[in-house]
Amino acid sequence: MARPKSKQPVPNSNGSSEKQSAPSATPTPTRQSKRVKTSLSTTSTPKKSPYFEAESSQSEPESEIENEASGYEDEDQSAVSAMSSPPESEEEVEEVDHTSEDDKPRKRKRGRPSTASVATVNSVKGKELWRPGVKADQAPGEQVFIKLPKARQPGKTPYTDDTIHPNTMLFLADLKENNDREWLKVHDADYRQSKQDFDSFVECLTEKIIEKDETIPELPPKDLTFRIYRDIRFSPDPTPYKTHFSAAWSRTGRKGPYAHYYVQVQPGGSFVGAGIWHPEAEPLGLLRRAVDRKAHELKMVLMDPLIRKECLGGVGNDEKKVVKAFCASNADNALKNKPKGYGADNPNIELLRLRNYTMGRKLKDEEIVGANGSTRITELIGILSPFIAHLNSVVMPDEEQDSSDEDEAEEEEEAEQSDE
Repeated sequence: MARPKSKQPVPNSNGSSEKQSAPSATPTPTRQSKRVKTSLSTTSTPKKSPYFEAESSQSEPESEIENEASGYEDEDQSAVSAMSSPPESEEEVEEVDHTSEDDKPRKRKRGRPSTASVATVNSVKGKELWRPGVKADQAPGEQVFIKLPKARQPGKTPYTDDTIHPNTMLFLADLKENNDREWLKVHDADYRQSKQDFDSFVECLTEKIIEKDETIPELPPKDLTFRIYRDIRFSPDPTPYKTHFSAAWSRTGRKGPYAHYYVQVQPGGSFVGAGIWHPEAEPLGLLRRAVDRKAHELKMVLMDPLIRKECLGGVGNDEKKVVKAFCASNADNALKNKPKGYGADNPNIELLRLRNYTMGRKLKDEEIVGANGSTRITELIGILSPFIAHLNSVVMPDEEQDSSDEDEAEEEEEAEQSDE
């Protein structure tokens, strides 16, 4: 479109007037807004300038904000055309109206990425968008907002205080597959819901355990349950979390020198146990002393039919087989040689080599989840209560039992002296 000739001729030094020369091919840059530049560059011809094509091929692609219409361009174009250009002819208007769609600038769509691209990124383990350091494929200026997952819905099975909900088992299974801090931080809602479900179950289970063993006090769940965090300081396994919930009951809660009842909830690894695990040197010495002097008391507990059926693999009524089965269940850290102070020919040498005195029963997921879970656990704890009572009488005897043991020891010494 030709520029309007609005300026008058300027006289030169000789006094004659000459027309102003046409602008050069390369116009001088002016400080105009992008909107005005866009309006002035609009021509009636549908063909693009070769200079524009060469410049666009070398320059970087325009940003999304420049390509998108602002809503004020129509007003700017009408204002500029009214001030700087005469009205166009009908032919020119027709040519502009028939401009092809390919020559028109295309707008870049804005908004969130498609569902397929998000699913592809999120499906790769370790490359989820919520992990620190993972970059999303997005244009400059765009932001990605990721909603934190909500806790699982209970579905048709409501949450109750005296049962383990199936969602708790599902969370533990997911934690086993994604045992890292970033994952648990994102799924904190699921963790808190599962932890609350287990704590309420422990609180109800405590009342039933007290009915089987009166020496167990009524304590809050925080004094009975174990933390989910692992101690990895000296462990070759770097995973930071346990993949189970667990709790222990004794005369002093989960801590203390007394023998414990133990309950663990884990998909494919739930069990109920009892005994003393990894005792210190003093209680371990007391246990070995009791085995050496009064092994018949421990053997009598192990020979109980219900203990043999539930905790010793259903072994028959044979004392040697029962002792062998008990020692096999505690053979993980047992001594290979005789302990200090005892001979290798001791008739109870297998029991003396032990460092743990425990027993238990594994449970299927169907046994621990649902309305019958607490009943089954309470039944096993009632079977194991004589074993706990015997161990406590050895490592932490009551005052009456302590005085009777001293009397028996004195009688034994007197009998030895009389024999000599």
